[in-house]
Amino acid sequence: MRQEPTRSDAEPRLSAAYWRLWWATGVNTVGDGAFAAVVPLLAVTITRDPRLVSVLSAATYLPWLLLSLPAGALVDRHDRVGLMWRSQAIQAVIVSVLAVIAVFGQVGIPVLAIMAFGLGACEVVFANAAQSILPDIVAKPLLHRANGYQQTITVIGYQFLGPPIGSLLFAVAVALPLGMDAASFALSAALLATLPRGGRRQVEYPPMRAAIADGLRRLARHRLLRTLAVLLGVNTFCGQLGNVTLVLLATQTLHLDARGYGLLLAGAAIGSLLGGLVSARVVRRVGALPSLLTALAVNVVVFVGIGLSPNAIVLGALLAVNGFVITLWNVVTVSLRQQVVPPAMLGRVNSVYKMLGWGLIPLGALAGGLVAHAFGLRAPYPVAGALRGIALLVAMPVLIRAMRDQ
Repeated sequence: MRQEPTRSDAEPRLSAAYWRLWWATGVNTVGDGAFAAVVPLLAVTITRDPRLVSVLSAATYLPWLLLSLPAGALVDRHDRVGLMWRSQAIQAVIVSVLAVIAVFGQVGIPVLAIMAFGLGACEVVFANAAQSILPDIVAKPLLHRANGYQQTITVIGYQFLGPPIGSLLFAVAVALPLGMDAASFALSAALLATLPRGGRRQVEYPPMRAAIADGLRRLARHRLLRTLAVLLGVNTFCGQLGNVTLVLLATQTLHLDARGYGLLLAGAAIGSLLGGLVSARVVRRVGALPSLLTALAVNVVVFVGIGLSPNAIVLGALLAVNGFVITLWNVVTVSLRQQVVPPAMLGRVNSVYKMLGWGLIPLGALAGGLVAHAFGLRAPYPVAGALRGIALLVAMPVLIRAMRDQ
């Protein structure tokens, strides 16, 4: 008689190491969400010039352009767990210093920009290592599920819990949400330090320049990944072009206070949370290509609509839809890279991908500040939506052919 498979045989489970990574992500992103809500609110108390507000966002993402390639080589040749927890520990120190400066009332735009750059530099290393380590602790058939769970907890912390908590604490004292973020980094570092170390680093590595060149060649020769990276670059440029002055649109045009701004961000997170929960099922049911194309097309319409929002309710609803489709895109594209790139090359390929995809964010932030200054606070979103639509039309034939060849 043939024995029926047990539940554990039929449904493989994610490992205990994965769940420790998941908890570390959750703890970290709650603090990060509070920090992300507080920095623009703090900037608004210093200046109302959208160009200066955009400088902070540019400083946060500039490390992706300057440091992504060497960070990828480091991730492929050093212990990824060690890189992750040490990055988080350094971020805890940076935010603690900023909290002390805030207590003494010495925070200015230059100080915020320097701190934002330091945090962004650590994030380049941490994020690259975190995505590269996932195939080491998760079986390939479970990658969509694991990435969906990662997206879900990231959304819960970074968008759903962190912003309203940060906004409420900011109303009491500026240093409180900063202290909370520092504590979250420290706790995350402690959790990450317990992850198992891989034993595959006992090899002779090429020089740093040669290692970076290997990653560049690997991505350049893969038509689908190359197309997705360029498309991501255009989309993140446009996303930051619109979002960089969202705090000004909410507080000056729609007249929300700090608490209302935090709730607006939390409302937007509902869509992202739903996307993280159901994205793996959507991909299984309709396929990766339709999921990608739908997400990109909806995103174009949403961005145009955000610029025309008559009130905070409509704005929050559109941000929620935007969060859903962005999460769907992230789950599909991250899982694809983890499936098609060899583990030993994943750090370098991820670094090239993210340099192309995120390196234009600082320019998008500066462009958004200039567009808002010249044409009004609503203008950046329709401009960004139109640019995204053009990019989608150009990339669509390549995406369709490449995805069908997979």
